[in-house]
Amino acid sequence: MNERPLILVSNDDGYRAKGINSLARVLMEFGDVVVVAPHIGRSGKGCAITSEVPVKVEKVHSEPGLEIYSCTGTPCDCVKLACHAVVSRPPTLVVGGINHGDNSSVNAHYSGTMGVVLEGCMKGIPSVAFSLCSHDPDADFTPTYDVIRKVVSAVLEHGLPKGSCLNVNFPDSPSYSGVRICRQAVGSWVNEWEAHRHPRGGEWWWLTGEYVVEDDDEAADRVALGNNFVAITPTKIDFTDYTLLESMKGWEL
Repeated sequence: MNERPLILVSNDDGYRAKGINSLARVLMEFGDVVVVAPHIGRSGKGCAITSEVPVKVEKVHSEPGLEIYSCTGTPCDCVKLACHAVVSRPPTLVVGGINHGDNSSVNAHYSGTMGVVLEGCMKGIPSVAFSLCSHDPDADFTPTYDVIRKVVSAVLEHGLPKGSCLNVNFPDSPSYSGVRICRQAVGSWVNEWEAHRHPRGGEWWWLTGEYVVEDDDEAADRVALGNNFVAITPTKIDFTDYTLLESMKGWEL
């Protein structure tokens, strides 16, 4: 008898977040689900790991086909520790999300949700991140479910190339104009810090900012989202710029 797929799920919003709990219920249609997620929000942690303090993992829920664990580490720690000590066999699939917030364009570099799937990818496991462009803790995730089912089904059937994962972003909308396979949009954050005077003296800085799209190509993820399309961006863990690599062979160094 064939075992059901084992799907490892994590996020950067914490194990209590509506997004990850909604996602787990959808993924239970495809296999046995193990959630190992931060005990508190860890947004913006990217691929950060914990090296100077111990990390604790605690089971907080169990039912047939679903186990949920709380972890004091980062999203990346969650995947590392889950594969090392929590799951009984290698995961068939690693899934991050559903994130509360946009992880398109350069946001992917900061995202703890993307940290989840990049770690899965580095372990040679097909990995997919899902994000909704809404920070509302009570956001409605139901419009995402049909696309999630199609993407997960396709990845379970076809797999993904070694070193590649998927970054899927949903517009904050009750329905979508369609799905586009996209490249990462060109954009940047500006006005990123806001100064405040501390009542006891000195200046404190709060991270803030606004994102500026520097792209008008319909094939770019952030542009597709702006046009109400779900954006799926194939992403590689190999950062090498092969075009520059070739041109640098002519440098005199």
